[in-house]
Amino acid sequence: MLGPRNRELLGLIPSALLVTAGFTAIFIQTQNKVSATSLTYGGAFLALCLATHIVIRRVTPHADPYLFPLAAVLASVGIVELYAISINGASAYAGVARQQGEWLAVGLVCFTVTIVALRDGRYMQLENYRYLIAIAGVVALFLPRLPVIGQQVNGAYLSVHVGSLSFEPSEFAKIAIVVFLASYLRDNRQLLVTAGNRILGITLPPMKQFGPLLLVWGSAMAMLLVTREIGTSLMFFGAFLAILYVATGRLSFPIVGLILFAAGAYYLGTHVSHIYARVLDWEHPFEPSLYHAGGGSFQLAQGLFSQADGGIVGIGFAQSLAPSLVPIPQSDMIYSVITNETGLLGATGLLVVYVLFVARGLKIATLARDSFSKLLATGLAFIVALQVFVIVGGVTDLIPLTGVTLPFVAYGGSSVVMNFVLLALLLLVSDRARQPIEYGF
Repeated sequence: MLGPRNRELLGLIPSALLVTAGFTAIFIQTQNKVSATSLTYGGAFLALCLATHIVIRRVTPHADPYLFPLAAVLASVGIVELYAISINGASAYAGVARQQGEWLAVGLVCFTVTIVALRDGRYMQLENYRYLIAIAGVVALFLPRLPVIGQQVNGAYLSVHVGSLSFEPSEFAKIAIVVFLASYLRDNRQLLVTAGNRILGITLPPMKQFGPLLLVWGSAMAMLLVTREIGTSLMFFGAFLAILYVATGRLSFPIVGLILFAAGAYYLGTHVSHIYARVLDWEHPFEPSLYHAGGGSFQLAQGLFSQADGGIVGIGFAQSLAPSLVPIPQSDMIYSVITNETGLLGATGLLVVYVLFVARGLKIATLARDSFSKLLATGLAFIVALQVFVIVGGVTDLIPLTGVTLPFVAYGGSSVVMNFVLLALLLLVSDRARQPIEYGF
């Protein structure tokens, strides 16, 4: 029977084959020949994965064997799709695949640094710095609103620019807030359950314990509203409710949270202009007055047309017009382009990989031996799940469209790097949870 690390090694082969096959298909369609370059790209991708696998084998030998191969499959889909976009899209998208490959290498370096620095249970020391981490996360969310370095894109303040470099602070903040929530609830969950006043059949937690939690979480949500990053706000809110429910076991907490969310969403959707505009676009994506407006529902409508045009099996990489017709195809709308080029089957396969990734993350949470690790793994897994739900739900018109990236797939350096840091934390929790227990006599 193969050990976990050998299963991980075999699991990396499909990702390298996807890169090779994807580039081969593109070269056949565009150049009418099979190019050895596709083997070069596939080999380079496999080499990066093997180097990372060796680090995992040495540093976290008991870690989950499936998470890294699943992330590699997602990254391979992103590389191939971004190359197809650079071929078929406007000149503005030229080079996005090369840049994504460079950020992938940086992400794997950060992944390696994280598991080496926090190995052997050292990630538990993050609990000692929870308030510092929380403050850093909240401050990071506010950076895009600062003059000079902050920049507004499509009505939202998402990124920070320093010279030729840019990054999205919310990618770091999502991990920082989860670390704080996991640490704080680990120490105070019993008081949140047993203490407090009972009103209308619901036990309200005491403010002494619940106050700091609400303060940090509320500050993060307020900063997100100031920067108009509504998709990330929804992601944080969902992760907060998930961790709170797992920590306390009280169903009343998420129920009250959902009621408050519904009330807040209704108020913001009817009183805040840019959110109201998003709601109108969601309700009437093909309304001519909205479709032709500046921005408006044009992006959403084009994405829906693109997905419908893909059919069951897609129309192929080189034959697709989606990259040139769908706004922001490399990040916000990459799922629509994938559906157009690979069809419903390809899009479904992508979502299945995400489901497996989240399932492994929740499996790690169930195996964790301490409360902090359990809550940390739960929060990180839900962050990925909610991020996929927000962006896929937006481009399919299930919910209003927001500018959240598709993890490991969409173009973006900060997203790629921080998602690999998230993956490293999950593997660290998994390694500690799956280590054999030594009994002394």
